[in-house]
Amino acid sequence: MTSPQKSRSGFALWLGIGVVVLVLALVAIIVSQGGDDGDASSDGSSTTAATPVELDPGSAPALPVYDAGAEPDPAVGETIPTVTGTDFAGDEITLGPDGTAQVILFVAHWCPHCQKEIPLLQGHLDDNPMPDDVELVTVSTSVQPGAENYPPEAWLEDEGWTAPVLADDESSTAAQAYGLSSFPYFVVVDADGTVVMRASGELSTDEFDAAVEAARTGQA
Repeated sequence: MTSPQKSRSGFALWLGIGVVVLVLALVAIIVSQGGDDGDASSDGSSTTAATPVELDPGSAPALPVYDAGAEPDPAVGETIPTVTGTDFAGDEITLGPDGTAQVILFVAHWCPHCQKEIPLLQGHLDDNPMPDDVELVTVSTSVQPGAENYPPEAWLEDEGWTAPVLADDESSTAAQAYGLSSFPYFVVVDADGTVVMRASGELSTDEFDAAVEAARTGQA
């Protein structure tokens, strides 16, 4: 027969063990939730949330969504909005009227057409660099963790992509501001920041050269 004293001792022992287990469980939960420091995860993908892209409220309004069948394109003649974000290294980059003609290319890492267009254009640019008075700027948007070629910075680096890249945020702020509807997507603007032409889908190198010339002259 167990004495009351032994019973109380046994109860206290099990109570103590239960408290220790509970504390260890709480510690494990806190560590698992607070351990993300923004470094690469074990599979090599970035765990850092995209830096928010800010649309300047004092700039031009967002462009209408691009419709390849619309003639004329209602965006032609409009001024591009100004958006500010960062590149993959975290350095600030602003997209908007800056006194230089621009060809702005929007890409998604999972898009099969982008996967063809990027190496095609880079190979062309290796032999035919952009002219000094026209800038090629890239926007990486619509990022999908787990999809092909994620993370996009690794994909573009593997392709040897040399143009500066603005990393769009999770809300695709830059893409929406520029009226993106499909990939790849080109917005061609003159030195005043005025839209000269837009296009979507794969461009041949000749078509790309024509877009560069349109940005330079202000005429499509």
